[in-house]
Order: sequence, then C-alpha cells, then structure tokens
Amino acid sequence: MFTAMMTLFAIVIVGYTAGKRGYLGGDFDRQLSRLVINLTCPALILSSAMTGKLPDRQFIIPLLLISVVTYVVLTGVAFLLPRYLTSSKADEGTIGFALMFGNVGFMGYPVVASIFGHEAVFYAAVLNVVNTFAVFTIGTILITGKNEVEGGRFQKKVLYSTPMLAAYLTMLIVILRIDNIWPWVSQTLTMIGNITVPAALLIIGSSMSNLPIRSLLGNPTVYATTLFRLALLPIGIYYLTTLLHFSDFVVNINTVVIAMPVATYGTILCLKYNKDTTMMTEVTFITTLLSMLTIPLLVLFFL
Repeated sequence: MFTAMMTLFAIVIVGYTAGKRGYLGGDFDRQLSRLVINLTCPALILSSAMTGKLPDRQFIIPLLLISVVTYVVLTGVAFLLPRYLTSSKADEGTIGFALMFGNVGFMGYPVVASIFGHEAVFYAAVLNVVNTFAVFTIGTILITGKNEVEGGRFQKKVLYSTPMLAAYLTMLIVILRIDNIWPWVSQTLTMIGNITVPAALLIIGSSMSNLPIRSLLGNPTVYATTLFRLALLPIGIYYLTTLLHFSDFVVNINTVVIAMPVATYGTILCLKYNKDTTMMTEVTFITTLLSMLTIPLLVLFFL
C-alpha cells in the first residue's frame, strides 16, 4: 500500500518538474484535462467492469446503497461546513469539493487492491459509480458556484456527459452480469483508461509548479480541511454505516475509499471552468502527502 501511494505521489513530483521546465502548463494542461474527462476517464470506468471476473452478486446492491448514504451525508457536509473553515466566500465551493470527493478512481483502486486484494478493485468501481455521478453534478455546482444555468434551468447536459454515460453503462454491466465482452473491446478500453492516472497526476503536479513553495506548505484552512478529509469524515462515515448494519466487508471498503486524498478532478474541473486552482492545488497536495500516513493508520486502528 505504501509503495503504491509513493508511486502515485512520485508522478505528481514529475508533473511539478515538467511544469517548472515548461513541458506542461497553460493551454496544454487545459487540453489534457479535457482529454482525461471526456475520453480516458470514461474508458477507465468502463474497463473496471471488464476484469473477466464479476463480483459476488450479494455485495453489489449493498455497495451501491452504502455509497448513496455516504454521498448524501457528504453533500450536506460540503454545503454547510466550508463557511466555518474559511472566511473567503470564493473558496467555499473549493473546500466543499475537497471535503466531499476523494481520489477514488486514481488512488482508490491501487490502495483498495493493496489492502483487500486485486479482486476488490471491482467493488471499489461499484462504489465509484455514485461518486462519478456526484462529481459531475454536485461537484460541478460546487466548483462553478452555480446551482442553476443561464435561464434558471439545471445543466441537464451534465447528466449525459461522457463520464456519466460510462457510469450508467458500467452499472448496467454490473446489474446484468455481462461477462462475455469481446477481449479487443475490453483491452482497448483498458489501455486508454490506463492513461487516466498518470495524466491526471501530471496535471496536478503541473498546477503545483505555478505556486510559490510557501503556498505548498498550506495554511490553517488547508490543514483544517485536510483533518476532515483524511480523518474525521472517514471515521464518522465508518461509525454511521456500521450503525446502519451494513456488513463489515462493505463498510471497510467504503471507509478506505472515503479516506482518499482530494480528488484530482477538482483541479481538472477548475481548469475546465477557468476557476482559480490555488486553494484546490494546495489542499490536493497536502492531503496526498499526508494520506501516506493517515490511510495506514486508519486501516490499523479501524479495519
């Protein structure tokens, strides 16, 4: 687990160096972020349901249910708590996103595999269906600061964006237990999807390269957000879902997924909607760094 997390963090450092040397940054980062959101991430989501071995049917519905419960709770936290963590109105949406969304697709899969075994990656992918839906709906609202679009109507196009279509199709594959997908399809999607992790982490590193070193050390708001993101929220969700009588296996996987550092999609969405990435980059960096300590401790004392 530690090796997997160090590897992912090392890619962020490579992105930072590449940004400093001019290989990454500016319009290139924006184009790469669009590629990740609209092509490689949907492929990653779809390929997670094409591992060749479908999960035990008995866990599918409980995983979806616990994920819905978790994100209902986190939605309330994301909209209510930030006002108490920062005095800056402009940063409330960013902090709300950071509190609500962990790095499930990029760091969650390898960490879950290192703790529960490779077969558990599929269960994390089932959990990620609700996460994906929430990122591109509620997450977009948090980043843009708008709960309505021009004309007073909700952005319905978010519901049929390519990541959402991939999430719907993945859920359908799981529910219908489709396990005879052509290898050339699954392998193509897997290869394209594999671009997602390094590309997203390189974008994070490149965004960091635009900040002064002092900013990467964080501030009280960043560390307060980090405390909730990596410790208080995962522990709270753990006890809540245990009280709701979900099985230990389902609770444990869900808790590990929730304990991930801030989702890299935060920075990507900031770039997409031309929002300031400073706060998002700082909290992503600090949570990614400290998660190498907090996740092993969480596993040791709670799971």
